[in-house]
Amino acid sequence: MNRTTLSLIAGTAALAAATGFAAVSAPGPAGADTAGAAARLPVERTSLLCPAPSSSDLAETSYTSFTPVTKGAGSGGEAELRAAAQESEGGGRTAGKPVLKPGQPGTPATGEADGAESPALVGTAEGKYAPGWTVQETTEVAAGAGRGLQGVTCTAPDTEFWFPGASTAADRTDYVHLTNPDDSAAVVDVELYGKDGDLKAETGEGITVQPRSTEPILLSTLTDGAETDLTVHVSVRSGRVGAAVQALDDKLGGDWLAASADPADSLVLPGIPKDATAVRLVAFTPGDTDADLKLRLASPSGTITPAGHETLHVKAGMTSAVDLADLTRGEAGSLVLTPTDRAVPVVAAVRVVRGEGARQETAFIPATRPVGTRATVADNRAKGGTLSLTAPDRTATVKVTASAGSEGGTAVSKTYTVKGGTTQDVGLPLPSGLKGTYALTVEPLGGGPVHASRMLTATRDGVAAFTVQTLPDDRGTVAVPSADEDLSVLQE
Repeated sequence: MNRTTLSLIAGTAALAAATGFAAVSAPGPAGADTAGAAARLPVERTSLLCPAPSSSDLAETSYTSFTPVTKGAGSGGEAELRAAAQESEGGGRTAGKPVLKPGQPGTPATGEADGAESPALVGTAEGKYAPGWTVQETTEVAAGAGRGLQGVTCTAPDTEFWFPGASTAADRTDYVHLTNPDDSAAVVDVELYGKDGDLKAETGEGITVQPRSTEPILLSTLTDGAETDLTVHVSVRSGRVGAAVQALDDKLGGDWLAASADPADSLVLPGIPKDATAVRLVAFTPGDTDADLKLRLASPSGTITPAGHETLHVKAGMTSAVDLADLTRGEAGSLVLTPTDRAVPVVAAVRVVRGEGARQETAFIPATRPVGTRATVADNRAKGGTLSLTAPDRTATVKVTASAGSEGGTAVSKTYTVKGGTTQDVGLPLPSGLKGTYALTVEPLGGGPVHASRMLTATRDGVAAFTVQTLPDDRGTVAVPSADEDLSVLQE
């Protein structure tokens, strides 16, 4: 065996030791396929970005951080949430101190911030804190535009986001918040699409987001006209950002609009409350081909077609909307959108209103990815929470775990069966001896795909305030190919 062969073998061994995932075994026959099946290992680093919660002096914000216990995650690591850099009086930028230090995996940690000066947060988790790390930002606003309960799951940085459901109508004040976690500037384009297509918002081109800082962009400053229904497209030319839309209504409260799942020909929008008084579906197709969608409601008893709203035609490059006022009829449900004929990728979200008259409140439910391996949502309380599980195709079995409480309590798990084509609002399992808030972890055990959302409610001054967060896969693990040693490739 020559020196080159020995060096390559040594390099392979060193790589296996450094990465921890290369498996070395006896060589197989020359020319054989030696690649093994991919293994799923815990991620080692996670970044999360929380937008600045409110411009209201009456805002009260809580943050809840949680990392589920993940097999194989090891024992080391650290995590923190730190305020994004702010402008100093001298014109420079200063980094804030940690706002929240996450607790040990399996136990939530909480923090608070009040008033209009609460900054955006940049979070990083490494080692045992990284797999499935989730942070919930929940804000109560006592009065004014957007009053009520506003909630958002802090997002991972990315390079593209779609937000159907925004607006520049007279009674709406909508911002898109862009947060840059990195040490170099990001350059971002914000495009707006209304009922007639691209609004040509030139002021939204080439927006610079400084390192480790945030930029809230008022959507009405990007266009001259008022649009009831808008689709916002955030695309990053360089760098990466976190993005979320804050939608504030003068009369109907407000909430955060999270990004829709990536464009797809079939979408699920889970967890429309049974007492919804108004439901407005907004859809957009980014391609050059019109989309025709079949609308179905996955109810507790099965899938039904809304009378008078069997289909929705979405013109290419234009935002379409339809009111589905009596969609739920007293039963919780989820919208399932599928192509009537030709498959065309779309994005979608619904605006949901609860309450009557001056006591109405608003939340948004975007189309969301399936739970996948595991999904996690933080900031659940002893009262005022509902978990919706939807199996759009086949029956599925799901395990739901309530973590220990942030101030005490013992984790509890329950298993649920969701029949195909239905949505089930399940009673949340409560940790025994619960003190504080807790996290929910949803893990499919078998059957078809599952989509999920969590609704938080709080009654204040007679207003049935609420917010809804979807539960896509928490991306706590990553597929890593297994490698076998094949010495035949080293022979000269």
